[in-house]
Amino acid sequence: MSSLPYPIRLPALADAQLTRVGQKSPEDIVVVSAVRTAMTKGRKGGFKDTLADELLANVLKALLTKTGIDPALVQDIVVGNVAAKAGLATPARMAALYAGFPESTSVATLNRQCSSGLQACVQIATAIQAGLIDIGIGAGVESMTHDYFSREVKVSEKLASTSAAANDCKLPMGLTSENVATEYGITREEQDAFSVDSHKKAAAAQAAGWFKEEIVPVEATIVDKDGNSKTIVVDQDEGIRANSSLEGLAKLKPVFKKDGSTTAGNASQISDGAAAVLLMKRKTALALKLPILGKYVTACSVGVPPHVMGIGPAYAIPVVLERAGLGINDVDIYEINEAFASQALYTVKALGIPHEKVNPKGGAIALGHPLGCTGARQVATLFPELHRTDKRIGITSMCVGTGIGMAAIWERE
Repeated sequence: MSSLPYPIRLPALADAQLTRVGQKSPEDIVVVSAVRTAMTKGRKGGFKDTLADELLANVLKALLTKTGIDPALVQDIVVGNVAAKAGLATPARMAALYAGFPESTSVATLNRQCSSGLQACVQIATAIQAGLIDIGIGAGVESMTHDYFSREVKVSEKLASTSAAANDCKLPMGLTSENVATEYGITREEQDAFSVDSHKKAAAAQAAGWFKEEIVPVEATIVDKDGNSKTIVVDQDEGIRANSSLEGLAKLKPVFKKDGSTTAGNASQISDGAAAVLLMKRKTALALKLPILGKYVTACSVGVPPHVMGIGPAYAIPVVLERAGLGINDVDIYEINEAFASQALYTVKALGIPHEKVNPKGGAIALGHPLGCTGARQVATLFPELHRTDKRIGITSMCVGTGIGMAAIWERE
């Protein structure tokens, strides 16, 4: 691992962890099912006329259908969401009730920006570990079509004017990508090549049918420009471009700086989608005769300078590895969110991660990045790929606006 420009916080928590890699315990927090919708194009895709609560309801209902679990056994559902007004609190509760969960199943929403879906899963896992609940669901959803473009965030100008770091939290994400590229020497050509690779991997996976296990087909109503509506079935990711090329991407102009390197082609796509993960202790799953995809091992979140927020995974991953007693090469698959090619590339380079282990079915540049959904979507994508390739250990990780990195380790059965 090459040296990182900021100190890494490495808490000595290995002895306190409840779950250990390579060992099975009745107390393990296991994943029984993880599903997602297809990722569709924001404002023009198959979900352009579908609201976030409808997307969420579909994945919640799919967990019940796939597992056959009695919905009354699910005690809590936590939903990651970033852009919806009032944190999607009321629509999320409505979605759970519509999906078939009883009034006794509680619902909460949270916003940790791009890591919201992962934080939701970790919050449920932690509640189970602590004995607060037995069974829960971590989920994430984002309708960027309906919620992202209309939001207005107001911040204190007093804080911004007296603290440089606080002021940096206001930077548009695209400018933080430019900062990462400039400060760490990530070239436009490297970013474009990384992006082409993401599309090629995703296109190959889609053609081979490798996404079918994780995607829940959704009936959606779309309305055309004349007001006519029709029902369609959305079951494939829409943003994948099999014909993506270096020549094509080279023609795109920088979006955030006139002389910059971040373009619409080497950044994540604006998308709509939802995902959900059903978690419980191993002993509970065995008692209910439910399948076990794998287990949650541990997670962490760390802070980094806001003006280069994209480097977050390069700091979170070493911490989570330390907690699990693992090294970089012990991990078989790294699902690192491709918010921007610049920051994903930086993480890979800084930590010395083999490229073939990174996003083997493509990442957000090809699939899309519905903000609150992505953290849960990565779990749904990871486990089928670990199983298909007979691999064991995976990491899901992402950068987070305002300068945070988050990562979690998962182990396949």
